[in-house]
Amino acid sequence: MNTGIRVVIADDQPLVRKGLAALLAAEDGIEVVGVAEDGAEALRMIRQLGPDVACLDIRMPRMNGVEVARAVQHDPVEVLMLTTFDLDEYVFGALEAGAAGFLLKDSDPDVIAHAIREVALGRGLIDQGLTRRVLRAFAVRRAPQPVTVRPGTAADGILTLRELDILRLLAQGMSNSDIAAELHIEASTVKSHLARMLPKLGASSRLQAVVWAYQNRVVALPDQ
Repeated sequence: MNTGIRVVIADDQPLVRKGLAALLAAEDGIEVVGVAEDGAEALRMIRQLGPDVACLDIRMPRMNGVEVARAVQHDPVEVLMLTTFDLDEYVFGALEAGAAGFLLKDSDPDVIAHAIREVALGRGLIDQGLTRRVLRAFAVRRAPQPVTVRPGTAADGILTLRELDILRLLAQGMSNSDIAAELHIEASTVKSHLARMLPKLGASSRLQAVVWAYQNRVVALPDQ
């Protein structure tokens, strides 16, 4: 029996629910502890079972995935959103609600398993094919906070220069080890900087920090 990452799955389509549960049950280090058919049941399971990751369909009856993510925003669980829509209106609400990741349901099985492992470690993840469109649309649709970014300085006194370097690399999709190699520091040092940086940005995940960076033009919009 798996005793690794504990996962709750929620989807209103029986075939998707059962297929995803079977897929993850076959993965080493992942344990499916609950399967829900709607958002209200998912919330109950999350609160009762205390999983590490909740895989939530965005569109569900009774409570949608965004409502569940918002309800557990301060609980010790990471939320991975799954949807059939590549630019669903709910994606933006999911990011603001603190979701750690976003994938299409037709992603390869190994991609979904990898995403669960990543978000369980606190690493935000958006499907690579969607990142540009999602972040561009998010940045355009949300009014930026009053932050001025000047070359060679921190973002209006909010971030240190090192934190700003890390945020820019984070926005490029780099892992802690990648960032450490780029900046010639230890991965543990990167982790410490992130722990101090996220509260400054009002972010609860790496993904929210990246969204903040695009909103505030700390990094350029894709293709801009």
